[in-house]
Amino acid sequence: MKKNPLIALLLAIIISSCYNNNNVIESPSGNIKVVICTEKENGFGPAGFTVLCGKETVFSFVRLGITTDLYDYYSELSMVSLSKKEEFIQDYNMVTGKRSHCVNKGNRCVVQFSNKEGAKINVHFIVFDNGIAFYYQPIDRYQTITEEMTTFIIPQGVERWTQQYKVDYEGFYTFSTEGVISVRPEQNRWGYPALFKMSDSIFALLTESDIRRGNCGSYLSNSDNGNNYKVVLANHIEINDSNLQLPKRIIIMGSLATVVESTLVTDVAEPCTIKDTEWIKPGLAGWIYWAHNHGSKDFQIVKEYIDLANRMDWTYNLIDWEWDEMSNGGDVYDAIEYAKSKGVKPLLWYNSSTNWIGEGAPGPLYRLNSKESREREFAWLHNMGVAGIKVDFFRGDDSETMNYYIDLLEDGATNNLLLNFHGATLPRGWQRTYPNMMTVEGVYGAEWYNNGPRMTNIAPTHNAILPFTRNVVGSMDYTPGTFTDSQFPHITTHSHELALTILFESGIQHMPDRPSTYLNLPIPVKQLLRELPAAWDDTRLLSGYPGDHVVMARRKDNTWYIAGINGTSNTCHMEFSIERITDRDVKAIVISDGESDREFVIAQEQTLPADEPIKISCRPNGGFVISFEIVPL
Repeated sequence: MKKNPLIALLLAIIISSCYNNNNVIESPSGNIKVVICTEKENGFGPAGFTVLCGKETVFSFVRLGITTDLYDYYSELSMVSLSKKEEFIQDYNMVTGKRSHCVNKGNRCVVQFSNKEGAKINVHFIVFDNGIAFYYQPIDRYQTITEEMTTFIIPQGVERWTQQYKVDYEGFYTFSTEGVISVRPEQNRWGYPALFKMSDSIFALLTESDIRRGNCGSYLSNSDNGNNYKVVLANHIEINDSNLQLPKRIIIMGSLATVVESTLVTDVAEPCTIKDTEWIKPGLAGWIYWAHNHGSKDFQIVKEYIDLANRMDWTYNLIDWEWDEMSNGGDVYDAIEYAKSKGVKPLLWYNSSTNWIGEGAPGPLYRLNSKESREREFAWLHNMGVAGIKVDFFRGDDSETMNYYIDLLEDGATNNLLLNFHGATLPRGWQRTYPNMMTVEGVYGAEWYNNGPRMTNIAPTHNAILPFTRNVVGSMDYTPGTFTDSQFPHITTHSHELALTILFESGIQHMPDRPSTYLNLPIPVKQLLRELPAAWDDTRLLSGYPGDHVVMARRKDNTWYIAGINGTSNTCHMEFSIERITDRDVKAIVISDGESDREFVIAQEQTLPADEPIKISCRPNGGFVISFEIVPL
């Protein structure tokens, strides 16, 4: 990236003028520094902060501020104080996700600003060695936040992977080096997470976390200047006695491995509110929709998928939309009883009844919207032995819809029900607060092979971007592992598809292909899918670059799984090391591309050296899976 000498000089002046011990917040190691700045020293002006990582300036100036129906906390602010540094230690366990035991340490400070009327606002900062979280807290209550002014300045030339904002987050992350402004306003809006390569060695991922009752979500807009990504609230936020904690803005920062392995989104979320989580079990599930769009109407087809889950030792089976119209020898009651008789836990689909509710909208409808009807429905499900529900087609990120998500999670927990949100917002730390939230769609996933032709050719590159973007922030219900074709074909290899079941983390991993497909896989492949975990003790990025390739290692107990995919249409020679995993050579099962796209090569006892690079060649759009056990000495 070329740097303008004048901009570099002005940046140096800004940093040197505002860098002193009274306005600097450092991470525990000192690796990341946040320097609080105002436009005029000892005067009123726009406020913000500079971010340094090591010796590099990552963000030259992040603008701060909000406006309310009472005050402007933006254009004319003066820094009043910076509180004494407090240690912020997070040490907690997760039921789902990339890491079961999460530990992170940061330094916390509160910066207070005053506007010319004397109205004060606190900005809370938590600075970690792998990123930053900050949020606003007006001192005066009973205000309505009408606009947030937080703006991240991203220079031209910076590589970026961003997704145009949609309420269901089902789009593609496009690569660009420019912040182009479109004449169409909707094309200047960008959803979270957004990934930027700020320098040769530092990436920054922007997102948000800890949305509580009364809060709304937000997105980024660069409509006023292609370089300026401003936070835009989905709607207004009321500040009152019950809503004093505003959403946290998140910057995850460092190497690609630092970004991918980070748990910062849950580190700063509200702690778990469920006392007993023993009933919450991650697992794999059979799923009917991909091959049979309206299959849940047919009791006989539903039975086939329940039998599949039973034979594959999968914990769950999802009975998808239109189960309230089930016929052909049985109804939903019969299907639930049949699943239980096979040792399979049934899951049921629901329409949220907030978005697609007109003519032709699939049911069941209007059963979860009021508290009275929701509690009645949840009690009915619990008494029948239903383990959880998938709720689909939500309206957006406004505060009313966010409250609805929380209602579903809280009332679901009361009835020991797991939740899966589809056509929905992104995970925003709720998997820590409400661990019965097992997964969220929020992704252009494999179901799109059912819906249109676009997925076919873009899937390989798209799949190699998701581990660096969407799946960083929480469980992702992509529904991987399609070896045959739905209504539209795929060009990824069998080994690529197998790798996705490990590469993509989801607390309930829905397996979408036909029963005959899974049951006729080679025995080692079928055995891997029988034993595959859906939640992980550890996650390591071993190699990769967004859109090109990725090699990820995940551990459950003593077993490591390594998955790699090629996101390009060329043969890829991947090279990586297991030195971050073990210092011992291991005997592994290696499943890789065969002579054709839809064949496997399986090596049962391949030695992987700990002190030498491991080299694997992948076909165009190919992949591989490695598994091995490390028994502690």
